[in-house]
Amino acid sequence: MSDSFIAIDWGSTNLRVWRYEQGVCVDSLQSEAGVTRLGDRSPQQVFSELMARWEEPLPVVMAGMIGSNAGWLQAPYLQCPTRLNDVAQQLTVVEQALSYSAWIIPGICVERADNCNVMRGEETQLIGAYAERPSAVYVMPGTHSKWVRMEGDTLADFRTVMTGELHHLLLQHSLIGAGLGRQHPDPQAFVRGLETGMHETHIVRSLFETRAAHVLGKLEKSAVSDWLSGLLIGNEVAQMQREYPLPPGAELTVIGNPQLGERYAQALNMAGICHQILDGDRAFQSGIRSIVHELEY
Repeated sequence: MSDSFIAIDWGSTNLRVWRYEQGVCVDSLQSEAGVTRLGDRSPQQVFSELMARWEEPLPVVMAGMIGSNAGWLQAPYLQCPTRLNDVAQQLTVVEQALSYSAWIIPGICVERADNCNVMRGEETQLIGAYAERPSAVYVMPGTHSKWVRMEGDTLADFRTVMTGELHHLLLQHSLIGAGLGRQHPDPQAFVRGLETGMHETHIVRSLFETRAAHVLGKLEKSAVSDWLSGLLIGNEVAQMQREYPLPPGAELTVIGNPQLGERYAQALNMAGICHQILDGDRAFQSGIRSIVHELEY
């Protein structure tokens, strides 16, 4: 396919669009019309509104939750283990995309007795990340963090850790967050949380102790968010380090936004894990360009 196309990362709560002409990104936009925030509009209506920005139609490739059973059209999952190059061969055609030629990238799943997991959108980031920085293990921090184990260019296994969502739920909808008031950045509280989380074997026990600590004046109320973030991230890294140990001399790659990536970098440094950080948007765009180049229509 040519180097002129439109790439869409269409998630649960947001979507991002990039327009490429002759391999150069000439325009982009963001919207809060994720698949769970469509209101009374259909995905097709939102798509039509987005495309109205440009007169000339180009081929469109979409990734993310738009291909789920809650999205526009369900794109089947590829089963692990799967080679990253195989993703581009399994795109789902969107028949009702106005005058546009449009495809949805498949998700990837694990279906075993000891692990049931799914991802949508992260596979595109992995394709871009692997092309730039091949790694044995990738970490993709977020609401639902993904830990991915690679065997060469094959996605061998992955796990999902609900660290980001748990942090939000505990602060907003549990006794831990009751009566806290405004939260402020506290790097020292975050580091103390990391240290505790790294060595905690019963994380559920530590969650209530977070409440007790600020009630007893051992933790500033305004620092509970950073303490809790450190506690959860530290425990996630410690647990997943045992789940996916790095081969001797290997590096782990963190894929995500720089701010959250830096938090994970602190935890990885504390755990003695060699790592590098790659911007998530950069990885996604690189991955979708790779998929587009394999596409014939």
